[in-house]
Amino acid sequence: MKAGLFDHIGRSDGSLANLFDERLEFYSAADEAGFWCMHLAEHHASPVNMAPSPGLFLAALARQTRNMRLGPLCYLLTLYSPLRMMEEISMLDHLSHGRLEVGVGRGVSPFELGFHNIDHTKSRDMFIDAWNCIRAGLDSETLTYEGPYYKYTDVPVELHPLQKPWPAFWYGSSNTIGATWAGEHGLHFTANGPTAFAKTNIEAYRVALAKRGGAEQPKSEFKGGAAIGALRNIVIADTDADAMRIARPAAEKHLAQLNHLRSTRGSAEFTNRLNVPRAASLEGMIEEGTYLIGTPQTVLKGLRAQADELGTNYILAYMMFGDMPLADAMRSLRLFKTEIMPVLASW
Repeated sequence: MKAGLFDHIGRSDGSLANLFDERLEFYSAADEAGFWCMHLAEHHASPVNMAPSPGLFLAALARQTRNMRLGPLCYLLTLYSPLRMMEEISMLDHLSHGRLEVGVGRGVSPFELGFHNIDHTKSRDMFIDAWNCIRAGLDSETLTYEGPYYKYTDVPVELHPLQKPWPAFWYGSSNTIGATWAGEHGLHFTANGPTAFAKTNIEAYRVALAKRGGAEQPKSEFKGGAAIGALRNIVIADTDADAMRIARPAAEKHLAQLNHLRSTRGSAEFTNRLNVPRAASLEGMIEEGTYLIGTPQTVLKGLRAQADELGTNYILAYMMFGDMPLADAMRSLRLFKTEIMPVLASW
């Protein structure tokens, strides 16, 4: 099993410049520790994400790292010109010397899409049209495409990715429709939410992937060729009590950020669209399986149980969230490297 990292880069009480500096320091250490990839979310007009242009942050990180792969999880294709998206993917792949992993999606929040004047009821169709357009142009010398939302005629394509024909694509889903689509198209896949909830989506993906015959771009480092991951917030310390002490304020801050738009502009429409159930307390999140908190032994036990139940071969560890101090996140990272990574390698 491989271990990667995930982040929103939520708002902190300090300056934005310091927030970025600390994250760059943290993920540079993660590169040295041997994590496989750093995945960065995209959200807008919300305190949960102070890096709404993930490509900008990943470009900076690409120049400070050497081995760890990098990728948005995900680019919201509904908010980009497909031509511009093709160019950004190509630039990032070269800036990272071929380490880009491209997560794609349509956007989970109707509020965030609405701020950009996008009708969320049309977002799936827009996403699919943008996806088809980008794929038509990434390895072509000219882009000619006509779909329901996007149209290009004989546009010169001057930029192409370093990886051929393009970097691997990923999809993170909170419902079986998206999970099935990802499997049908051979994307690599990640799930979030409670263990039982994630299991349903992973199974939908696995069934569709099997019918397709496997990943479009198989990766030998993942058993079966397709990465199948689960996102989990993880805090590790020398004792379970110390890990809980660190995790509680960070989790409360992070949960408030995740729920910000729901609480300030909430509606039944938003709640129904969000899809992912979420506990209201740290204890509830530990019980549902979305948080793994404790000593290395405690966290390993939780990881083993979830891997067995979900059939995953990849863990996306969310290790610096809310207002967690850098020193605490670094200690957690070191313990993951020394105590957990060697065990995961044998799974």
